[in-house]
Amino acid sequence: MYANVILPMPLDGTFSYAVPAELADKTGVGFRVIVPFGKKHYYTGLIESLTAEKPDHINIREIVDVLDDKPIVRPEQIQFWRWMSEYYLCTIGEVFKAALPAGLKIESETRISIDERATPEDFATLGSDALAMVEFVRSQNSVTLDAATAKSEVPRAGAVITALIEDGILSVSEKLVERYRAVRKPYVRPTLARGDAAAMEEAFRVLKRSPRQEEALMALITLSSFYKTDTPLVEVPLDVLLDRSGVTRTIVKGLEERGYAEIYNKEISRFSSSGGPCKELPALSPAQDKALDRIHIDFRDKDIVLLRGVTGSGKTEIYIHLIDFVLREGRQALFLVPEIALTTQLTRRLQSVFGKRVVIYHSKFSDNERVDIWRRMLESDEPCVVIGARSAVFLPFGRLRLVIVDEEHEASYKQYDPAPRYNGRDAAVVLASIHRAKTLYGSATPTVETYYKALNGKFGLVELTERYGDARMPSLDIVNMKSERGRRAVSGYFSHRLLDATLDAVNRGRQAILFHNRRGYAPLARCKMCAFTPKCDFCDVSLTYHKRTNRLVCHYCGAEYAVPQLCPECKEPAIEIVGYGTERLEDEISANFRDRRVLRMDLDTTRNKEGYSRIIDEFSAHKADILVGTQMVTKGLDFGDVELVGVLNADSLINFPDFRSAERAFNMIEQVAGRAGRRDGSGRVIVQTYNPESPILAFAAAHDYEGFYRHELEERRAFGFPPFTRIINVYLKHRDVAVVTECASKFSTMLRATFGNRVSPPQEPGVSRVQGLFIRKIMLKIEANVSMKRVKEILRQSYVELTASPLARGLSVYYDVDPV
Repeated sequence: MYANVILPMPLDGTFSYAVPAELADKTGVGFRVIVPFGKKHYYTGLIESLTAEKPDHINIREIVDVLDDKPIVRPEQIQFWRWMSEYYLCTIGEVFKAALPAGLKIESETRISIDERATPEDFATLGSDALAMVEFVRSQNSVTLDAATAKSEVPRAGAVITALIEDGILSVSEKLVERYRAVRKPYVRPTLARGDAAAMEEAFRVLKRSPRQEEALMALITLSSFYKTDTPLVEVPLDVLLDRSGVTRTIVKGLEERGYAEIYNKEISRFSSSGGPCKELPALSPAQDKALDRIHIDFRDKDIVLLRGVTGSGKTEIYIHLIDFVLREGRQALFLVPEIALTTQLTRRLQSVFGKRVVIYHSKFSDNERVDIWRRMLESDEPCVVIGARSAVFLPFGRLRLVIVDEEHEASYKQYDPAPRYNGRDAAVVLASIHRAKTLYGSATPTVETYYKALNGKFGLVELTERYGDARMPSLDIVNMKSERGRRAVSGYFSHRLLDATLDAVNRGRQAILFHNRRGYAPLARCKMCAFTPKCDFCDVSLTYHKRTNRLVCHYCGAEYAVPQLCPECKEPAIEIVGYGTERLEDEISANFRDRRVLRMDLDTTRNKEGYSRIIDEFSAHKADILVGTQMVTKGLDFGDVELVGVLNADSLINFPDFRSAERAFNMIEQVAGRAGRRDGSGRVIVQTYNPESPILAFAAAHDYEGFYRHELEERRAFGFPPFTRIINVYLKHRDVAVVTECASKFSTMLRATFGNRVSPPQEPGVSRVQGLFIRKIMLKIEANVSMKRVKEILRQSYVELTASPLARGLSVYYDVDPV
């Protein structure tokens, strides 16, 4: 028997392996297997199919081991992976690598250690770098090759390691490493035969001389329901027994030594069930009730329905009623959100209604936690609702009935790097169709493509045009920063109108949110004398200053640099920090409002999963008056006391060189405005701009989504952008700028031979070098009804022809389908 195995690597197709006779009855489709690949490496693969027909290969290697006694994925998942690899122009191995939690993948690890045969004389002749590497490896006993290269701080570490291996001072070994660690907890059970009164009497007679052990046995018998022989024995955690009986572990160990009890370890879940009783479903207003009925009606003949509701209209309450309907059917629901921050508030609202049937899944969980959730979903088809970010689409659902995509317009649903570069919103629709489930999109500002499909009948459309409880939409004031600076009505980055409005709001016990879409302290450092600007050594970008660490940081590759005391160009001590990021805004707001507490929400303050909940909890409890943040604060958060929202630089959103920039700017302004006045309708929004005549701001000020949609649709129609076409961006990367430029030109010419003027000439993207690789982009516009499978075949043929040239050695090519 032979297996077609998916491997977690960017190589097309599956790989054939022979199934040894001793493993033939232990394997099947969806099982994980350990297989050799290359000369020394071993990988965790997944069996996609089995066949008795021998493949047309000379040497077929054998599967080394089978890791499971049952499939670790469902057939629907493999079908979903296949679609994703075909649509997003990547390999199924890349999808497999992204989908399966790392804790479920066992891989070989290259380790280096001091060779036992090395003598003191060998070390005596080593140079300083080699000695430093030897000392680093010796201090670790043995170390992975990656860690030795990255953490040893030895210059040219890779070359030093290679020389030491060749000289016989370091040795290399391959080791299979499993990273998943289950949580195990000690339990205790009585070992006496149930119903044997004589044995029980004898046990207590013996323990008369050991009263503490007697107390422990009595507590164990009570807790385990030992005497209730018509029911299974209750498993008793050791800590519960110790707490109930008041004895120590040594006493219980004594019971075990006498043969009256057994202490054993049991694997348990890392997640505790939600405490507290479940509440009733939230009451719906007449408008919400009508919208809910309309959704049910549309689902009869539409697989996808768009719920367009203005901010604060109560879409979440409708979601809860739909989820309740699904759970009562004994089915499962998936609730997707664009940001992990949104899971904090939504999880509590859902748990208050559905209790322990709420499952949370996102990338901030550890590998071990993600494996536990994966196994829970795989081993049980119990009714539940999964709430998570885009990666939740990969979970092994068994009875999926409904997928809700909240804030469907958000670009955060898009995965950029690494592959698969999928959109969680669109992937969710395909996932639902595979399970014959329904999909509900929700947004106050749906994407132009989504609203276009809804108006043209492809999707159902339900609309909520008023806020819940008759609350009014917030007023929006546009502040012309050019004229404000002219009359000196500006302090730093803030207009006096915004500062005065913030002071007024917090003095009356209300809260304010200030939105600025740039993190860090300042976007660049610059020499006052010669205008020199420090840039990243590996990327074509200026460095951002972070005050907390007093370092210059590249936001593309993460490289950090010290702030130069002297300008490297003119040698003058004239380096200054220029511009504003959220860290600097936090400092200045704190200085302006010294008696008020200010919080900041951006990537730097939310690097762990507790960061989101801490900030949201404190602001919700009014432990802070002002929240400063990046786009995280624009997305669906619900704070009852927020009266004022300030958009500090609308121009940075509007003037971005991208065909979606107008849509993105309108959505962000409208969404962040929606955080104000959600309870009593007294919200106010102040937008600072140097271009107050922008039509985008006029639409936002009037909360006129439909007007914006009509304006934007005509722009897209005139220039041939989605929804009238589909876009694929082809990216080429190489360390040599001349090579990538020539290869991009050749590739563009090849594609034009088939696609004609649908192919744009190669362009330098806004950031043309990242991590030492120069980048070129080719845009391909194709009709929306063209087969992606056929497009992939053409791109693949062109790629093979391009890379046949020696010039293309080291060239990387990848595709971004439906960029956002």
